[in-house]
Amino acid sequence: MEFDKDFLGKLFEQATMNPKLRQCFDLRTSEADTSQRMLIALLPGTVVPIHRHEDTTESVICLCGKLDVVIYEVVVTYENAASEAIPMGMDAQDVTRKVEYREVQRIHLCPAEAKYGCQIPKGAWHTVKVIEPSVMLSVEC
Repeated sequence: MEFDKDFLGKLFEQATMNPKLRQCFDLRTSEADTSQRMLIALLPGTVVPIHRHEDTTESVICLCGKLDVVIYEVVVTYENAASEAIPMGMDAQDVTRKVEYREVQRIHLCPAEAKYGCQIPKGAWHTVKVIEPSVMLSVEC
């Protein structure tokens, strides 16, 4: 199989018809392959939820287009109903857990600018922000 301009064009066409504004092409050759290897066509406006891969690193290579890989840290706070610090001995039912994601790094990828890819560390929370129609290779191992 060859990944040429026509192949990527068809992947972009499928992405335009997908309500998520993206289309994946799985590169695995059997169901026994538990790795993640895929080409992903992404259009501006797609929302890739912030997520992480607890047991693997992810390598991202941008084949065409322009996108940012955004890395986050998780900030967890606990508050009681009065938004005060939690007093010792307070019942857990009276506590609200608040999770926020704080951006710690933004990696700009654009092959036309000689910025081709990055590696996302195991367990790092991340997403992708698409600047212009892009195709990326995503590999987890």
